[in-house]
Amino acid sequence: MRLDASTLHDLGPEVSVPGYDRSAVRTGIVHLGVGGFHRSHQAMYLDRLMEQGQALGWGICGVGVLPSDARMRDVLTAQDGLYTLVLAHPDGSLEARVVGSMVEYLLAPDDPEAVLEKMADPQVRIVSLTVTEGGYNTTGVGSFDLTEPGVVADLRPGAVPRTVFGLVVEALARRRARGVPPFTVVSCDNMPGNGDVAADSFTAFARARDPELGDWVAGNVRFPNSMVDRITPGTSDAQREEVARRFGVDDGWPVIAEPYAQWVLQDDFGLGRPPLEDVGVQLVADVEPYELMKLRLLNASHQCMGYLGMLAGWTFIHDACQDPAVRELLLGYMTEEATPTLAPVPGIDLERYRTDLLARFSNPHVRDTLARLCVDSSERMPKFLLPVVREDLAAGRDVTRAAVAVAGWARWAAGTDDAGQELELVDPRADALRAAAREDDPLAFLRLRAVFGDLADDERFTGPYRRALASLAEVGAAATVQAAARGTLR
Repeated sequence: MRLDASTLHDLGPEVSVPGYDRSAVRTGIVHLGVGGFHRSHQAMYLDRLMEQGQALGWGICGVGVLPSDARMRDVLTAQDGLYTLVLAHPDGSLEARVVGSMVEYLLAPDDPEAVLEKMADPQVRIVSLTVTEGGYNTTGVGSFDLTEPGVVADLRPGAVPRTVFGLVVEALARRRARGVPPFTVVSCDNMPGNGDVAADSFTAFARARDPELGDWVAGNVRFPNSMVDRITPGTSDAQREEVARRFGVDDGWPVIAEPYAQWVLQDDFGLGRPPLEDVGVQLVADVEPYELMKLRLLNASHQCMGYLGMLAGWTFIHDACQDPAVRELLLGYMTEEATPTLAPVPGIDLERYRTDLLARFSNPHVRDTLARLCVDSSERMPKFLLPVVREDLAAGRDVTRAAVAVAGWARWAAGTDDAGQELELVDPRADALRAAAREDDPLAFLRLRAVFGDLADDERFTGPYRRALASLAEVGAAATVQAAARGTLR
């Protein structure tokens, strides 16, 4: 049955559907960058609140910023904003819920004025973002890049905004001019201090446009930090067909996710917020301990297994993580290298968290790909794994497992796996990475200082890195992982 508002209550009993009146939901949040993760996470939490009879004034207007978001526009428009969220449990059971918290969708390239006026509407009190780790337009040293072509175009007098920066800042300028208090900007992207990064980027853009406006943004707009977590792979055609077969729902873009979800959010909002604590969101004063835990254990572990797993010929995360040597390497990295860099995390047992991560990675029914972990590596490694290396080196601790992961990245970036199959490199620095990975000098890759800083100068890191790189070339990824896991890498 085709999914839309008219068929919602005709679906079978095995599909949970909104029990609240969606016609009573009013938009209070505009979300830029609607993808699978937003729909499995933030929108899901709002849907849970609405199911409890709360937060009907906090409906979501999704916004696509890129022309490539046209397909999402078409699907969600045809389905009245509805979509199916399917949780894939480790035992193979599937749990389906139609999420109803998104009540509008706009595509900025179609009608930027409609997006601007939506964000300028006093009813909108939060603008949230999932625009990827690299979407905040920062340089290698963390400053906002005013030379980026889209930013240059948006800063021209009278320009129609096209970037997320142009859109958000113009909406804030309109609110300021109309005497409407500014909305709160909530980054839901996976990076340290995401609210702080967002504040720096949007304020820098505003100052470049008008110094007085920039000062107003800096002094009046709230940018809370957050930590978000739910493994949500891209939806395949096979999964779309399975949703139709198992649940009788003809959904153009369902979302498949693991059962686990976590959202830790700094409680710093200028115009109020939904009562998210009522559906399990942790509202805290300081997000940093939680975000470092997740980035250095979960995300860095993804980097550890992504490149090595693809070199060994595996396709899915669970394929790699069900291998005993990979599990041993990951557990050793998390326990011996990552955890010592973490402060205590309130309410979290780190030993159990590490064990739970291995179980989550091993879930064969989520079918998350290793290739997804390897996208935009040069944006991810410096945020996830390399800070662990630097802190361990400063404390005199071993960094062998992290060095093996980086060597795996270098070997992978050269372009073929251990069986000679070509590997696709999707990265903003793809040309530089591939060229360095193919040089005869084993340290050429580490000399990409925009990524690695001065790590190439530290023998405590380059020693195990060289050994791992040589082992990968001589015996392949599987044998190298076994040696590293056993502590016999020579």
